[in-house]
Amino acid sequence: MNATPTANAQRVETAGERTGGCLCSRIRFTARGPAVFAHTCACPHCQKLGGTPVMWWVGFETVTWTGEGGEPTWYETFEGEAKRGFCPTCGARLAAIDSDIPEIGINVTALDDTSGPDLVPIHASFRDNAVHWLPPVPATEHNTAG
Repeated sequence: MNATPTANAQRVETAGERTGGCLCSRIRFTARGPAVFAHTCACPHCQKLGGTPVMWWVGFETVTWTGEGGEPTWYETFEGEAKRGFCPTCGARLAAIDSDIPEIGINVTALDDTSGPDLVPIHASFRDNAVHWLPPVPATEHNTAG
């Protein structure tokens, strides 16, 4: 048996499956399904949660939590409506579950590879709250990136 992995044996991410995790790697995940509604959000909540002018989100059909840390710690941001997942060790923001959205939201920067054309934001939520010095995401709901 050959001890060197072949090209076929190496794990390759596809548009249907992506991996990611937190900064300390205790929490890892595999997101499956097409990337849905890639967008930025500049609401006051996301600004405080992320410590940044905008957060970059995308939805996936399913997310499987792996790694020694298991599932993130969930903070209920709006009782009965929304919760956000983070790593209790390193504090990385990972995910969102909203009662009115079927997909699980993933903070795109938690993905191992953020270069996919389906991750390019197609919408900016709370555009009026955005900082003036960042160029805005074009006002479109259609993903024209490949």
